[in-house]
Amino acid sequence: MISGAANDDPSCIVTYSIAGAAFGYLTLWTSLFTLPLLAAIQLMCSRLGLVTKRGLVRDVRTRYPKWILFSMCGLLIAANTVTIGADLGGMAEVTDMVSGVSAYVWTAVYVVAIVGLLLYFPYRVLERVFKWLCLVLFVYVISGVLAKPDLRALLMHTFVPSFRWSNQYLAVVVAIMGATMSPYFLFWQVSQEVESEYCRRKRFMNVADPPSEERLERTRTDVFTGSFISKLITYFITLTTAATLFAHGKTNIATAKDAAAALGPIAGPAATWLFALGVIGTGLLAIPALAGSSAYAGAEAFRWRASLEAKVSIAPKFYAILVVSALLGVALIYAGLHPIQLLFWASVFNGLLAPPSIALVILLTRNPEVMGEQVNEPWMNWCGWIALVLTAAAAVGLLASFGH
Repeated sequence: MISGAANDDPSCIVTYSIAGAAFGYLTLWTSLFTLPLLAAIQLMCSRLGLVTKRGLVRDVRTRYPKWILFSMCGLLIAANTVTIGADLGGMAEVTDMVSGVSAYVWTAVYVVAIVGLLLYFPYRVLERVFKWLCLVLFVYVISGVLAKPDLRALLMHTFVPSFRWSNQYLAVVVAIMGATMSPYFLFWQVSQEVESEYCRRKRFMNVADPPSEERLERTRTDVFTGSFISKLITYFITLTTAATLFAHGKTNIATAKDAAAALGPIAGPAATWLFALGVIGTGLLAIPALAGSSAYAGAEAFRWRASLEAKVSIAPKFYAILVVSALLGVALIYAGLHPIQLLFWASVFNGLLAPPSIALVILLTRNPEVMGEQVNEPWMNWCGWIALVLTAAAAVGLLASFGH
C-alpha cells in the first residue's frame, strides 16, 4: 500500500494535472487500463522479496553480468536524485504559496525532517508512519467532489477509451504510462517485503523457508489494495483539474503550484489547500522511498549491509548513500534548477530505466530456479509484458522528442 501511494509522487501529480487541464476527461480511461499492469508488476516484486529474502539488486547481482548491475544502479540513483529534487521543489513551492514563507526555507525544512526520520526511527516504526500518511492522499478524492464534475462525461471517458490523434495527446498518454511504472517503486517494494518479514520474525530468513500460502494471499490483498488506491488518486487528480481548469479554459499549467493556484478562483480556497496538502503528503511518502531505494540498490551492489531496521552504526554505508542522495536532490534546487527542469531530466532517467527494470523483474519471477513453485501466474506475465512494451514505447517517444 505504501509503494502504491508513494508512486503518486509530486512529479507524477504534475503529469496527471497537465492531462486533466489539457484534455479534460479524455484520459480518465488510462487509470482503469493501467490498474492491472501496476498490480501485476507490484505483485511480482512482492513475491520476489518474500521468496528470495533479498532485494532486487542482490537478485540481479547473483544472475546477471556486472555491467547490467552497475548500469541499472547508476541510472536508478541518478533518476532518484533528480526526482527527489523535483519533488522537494514541488512541495516547497506549494507550501510557499499557502504559507508565504520562501520555498528555499521549506526545501531545507523538508529534507532535514525526512532524513532525520529515516536516520532516527527503525523500519517497523517508519512502516506505521507511512501507512497512516497514505490517508493524506484521499484529499484528492475530496477535491474531486468539490470540483463538481460532469458525471455523464466522467462515466463515458472512464470506461470507453478516448483518443485524439495529436502529438500532444499521445505525448500525455505516454507520460501517464511512464509515470505509472516509476522504476524506484519496483526496488522499494522488493526491499520492503524483506524488511517487513525481518521485523516480524526478528531474525534473518532462510531462503529454504518458503512463505506460507496465507502470507502470499495477504500480500496479494495488500498489493491489490495499494494498486487500487494509487490509480484511484491518479483518477481524482485528473478529474479535479478536468472539471475545473479545463472547463474554464485554463489548459496550460506546468507545475503542481500552477494547478493548486488555478483551482482557488474556480473551486474555492479549500480546493487549493487540499491540492497543496496532497502534494506535500505524497512528497513525504515518495522521498523516503526514493532515497531508500537508492540506498538499497547501492549497498546491495557492493555487498554492504542494507536495512532501515538497522542502526546507523551497523549499516553506515547504506545510510551514507541515503543521506547523500537526499542532499544532492536539495543541491540541485539551490543550484538554481527549476522543478520543471528537474522533472524533465527525471523523466529521461526514469524512461531509460523502466523497461530494463521491468524486464528483469519478469525474468526473475518467472524463473523456477529463483522462485521455486511460486513462479508468475499467466495473467501476471501477460500484464508484465504489456507494461514492458508500453514503457519501452514511452522511452522511444521521449528520445524521439529530442529531435523536435
